[in-house]
Amino acid sequence: MNASDKKKFGRTGLEVTTMGFGTAPIGNQFRAVPEADVRDVIRGAWDAGLRYFDTAPMYGHGLSERRLGEALRAFPRDEYVLSTKVGRLLAPVPKGEMKSFFWVDMPPFEVVHDYSYDGCMRSFEDSLQRLGVSRIDILFIHDIDVFSHGPELQKQHFRTAMDSGYKALEKLRSEKVVSAIGVGCNEWQVCEAALRERDFDCFLLAGRYTLLEQEALDTFLPLCEERDVAIVLGGGFNSGILATGAVKGAHYNYSEAAEPILQQVGKIEAVCREFNVPLAAAALQFVLAHPSIPTNIPGTRTRKHLDQNVALIGHSIPAEFWAALKKQGLIRENAPTPA
Repeated sequence: MNASDKKKFGRTGLEVTTMGFGTAPIGNQFRAVPEADVRDVIRGAWDAGLRYFDTAPMYGHGLSERRLGEALRAFPRDEYVLSTKVGRLLAPVPKGEMKSFFWVDMPPFEVVHDYSYDGCMRSFEDSLQRLGVSRIDILFIHDIDVFSHGPELQKQHFRTAMDSGYKALEKLRSEKVVSAIGVGCNEWQVCEAALRERDFDCFLLAGRYTLLEQEALDTFLPLCEERDVAIVLGGGFNSGILATGAVKGAHYNYSEAAEPILQQVGKIEAVCREFNVPLAAAALQFVLAHPSIPTNIPGTRTRKHLDQNVALIGHSIPAEFWAALKKQGLIRENAPTPA
């Protein structure tokens, strides 16, 4: 497969490239990225044929959207697909008072969660301004999951999003300023609950369908396939370990990987060595074999890593490699694998 191959995006009429560009890193995720590097990596993505770009107000508290919009201004709007998210408004705070686990050197804005109709509408309008565009192709309700809010508050946010915020997205879709609507979060169970309640076109699933995790095959992915709902796959490296391997300090789900995860990745790496397959190539390609997943959006902050990902997604992997992973119980028997 090639990073620039285009695939149908579910029932929406959109087409996305096999590899998209995830922009959390250019929001200064964990470390600052110089403006010149941001322009260079987005230009590199375009030159590599990538035509799907995903962002969110959360990423760098507005910084990712602003940087992406400025860089994309050089390219024809009709030639790329753009997604962003609602559910977080940005409120100004005195400079120097912002602290964050994820973001550094960010603008002086704090996040205010608001999944109501009015909150989603305002979030959408604010994103249009930061991005400098008049429409968004895909709009996700962002992070109505337990990971982000805890079990009790999640229930409240989920209910507000389904009963109020959804109406805003539905209206924007009907007015054709948005082509597709969905939910983006870290838990397939939350995505499935949303799909069973409302008429969503797509989901962004982060880190919950990978070489390490395939529980979404139980009920969620079959439901998506049945309804022709598209999945944008984020976090395919499980926040690092499926790119770095089972090395000391490797990250899994934004924290240092525990010993059972290190052991599981080590077993996968052993099969990779046997067939001379880079672990990261296997991670990138595996998810794209599922018929409901047309695109994978690894985030990167440098042209070097972008070029590596583009090459890895095109790396030839023999069918025997996938068969060996299944034989050893390292991936599920019913998991689709690349042809």
